Amino acid sequence: MTMLGSVASLFFKQASQCKTILALLSNASLYIGGGLYFFSMLLNIYILRFLKYSIVLPLTSLTYIWTMFLSYVILKEKIGTKKIVGVLGIVIGAILITKAR
Repeated sequence: MTMLGSVASLFFKQASQCKTILALLSNASLYIGGGLYFFSMLLNIYILRFLKYSIVLPLTSLTYIWTMFLSYVILKEKIGTKKIVGVLGIVIGAILITKAR
């Protein structure tokens, strides 16, 4: 679910290069990203059938980790110390929340 959200954002990033609204509306990346977000939402709803909301919602923060990884690998963005510390905070928080059942 969280990985799909991150990949969807990559497609939206590609679509953002369009100069006009018409170009954006005819860009396949816009629709691929939207479809991936929609599928991610459906997975979220399905997962909520089995896990508590107080666990699922904080775990969606893992999307930030995937996004940072994908932006580094695909978009060649730099990852600084602050980003790494932030991701470690997210990971620690996600672990603590899942253990606090």
